[in-house]
Amino acid sequence: MNFNLKIETKNQQIFLPILEEKKVSLFLKREDIIHPFVSGNKFRKLKYNLLKANEEKKTQLLTFGGAFSNHIAAVAYAGKKNNFETIGIIRGEALESQIYENPTLLFAQECGMKFHFVTREEYKDKTTALFIEKFRNIYGDFYLIPEGGTNNLAVKGCEEILTSESFHYKNIFCASGTGTTYKGISRSLLTNQKLTVINVLKFEAKAHEPQTTVLNNYHFGGYAKHTSELLEFKSWFEAIFAIPLDYVYTSKLFFAAFDLMKNNTLHKEHEILIIHCGGLQGNLGYEHRYKL
Repeated sequence: MNFNLKIETKNQQIFLPILEEKKVSLFLKREDIIHPFVSGNKFRKLKYNLLKANEEKKTQLLTFGGAFSNHIAAVAYAGKKNNFETIGIIRGEALESQIYENPTLLFAQECGMKFHFVTREEYKDKTTALFIEKFRNIYGDFYLIPEGGTNNLAVKGCEEILTSESFHYKNIFCASGTGTTYKGISRSLLTNQKLTVINVLKFEAKAHEPQTTVLNNYHFGGYAKHTSELLEFKSWFEAIFAIPLDYVYTSKLFFAAFDLMKNNTLHKEHEILIIHCGGLQGNLGYEHRYKL
């Protein structure tokens, strides 16, 4: 895949009787269809990092992630397609013996990624100079991509999510974990646009960007957690619209948007745009973990 390209995704309107009843026009920005493995915000976050790695003539990418990380899978695939060797520092020593039971790690390995498994305690030090130097001594020179691809270059990539086709939407919704995606989106907002961010982690996040509101009450127990209500909504949405959602981010995002609409909280006078940020690769691993 070519990271030099400027990819613009389409906005798709969805229809439902309740939308007509509430007088809400709802559109989805289909970032999820950029690519099967490097979709949505994963492409956006990696774009300028890979261009920078190439500019610096690096031959290896090193990054971090957990057992079912979309980021790990995306880096492995993108590295393979762009002639980089890839190294994944994986949280959880026990996973080393479970690669063939884990669809995410198996996929990354098949893309050529080398794994180095560390304990959860060691993983907490992943941003320290000592920790990183340890891996330079093992693997030699590499381009470092933070966990989740979160850095200033990732934010720059996410600034390209909104395009001229999106600028007439006054209300925009996105999900957030690290905050990188919404920071990029917020920097490309016009003065008359408002961004609502659905925090999928169980902590009180605050918006530090202009024209942005963070909602903290749709985490369903925390990151990578769910309730029966969320699972029922995901199944209903996919059956009605034939648009897949992931369990960690977009299910919570779309649930929140529909809940706000039902409670007459959304502004009806403007069309609403929801950013579908992908993340679908992780569904197999999630279902394996929770036996869904």
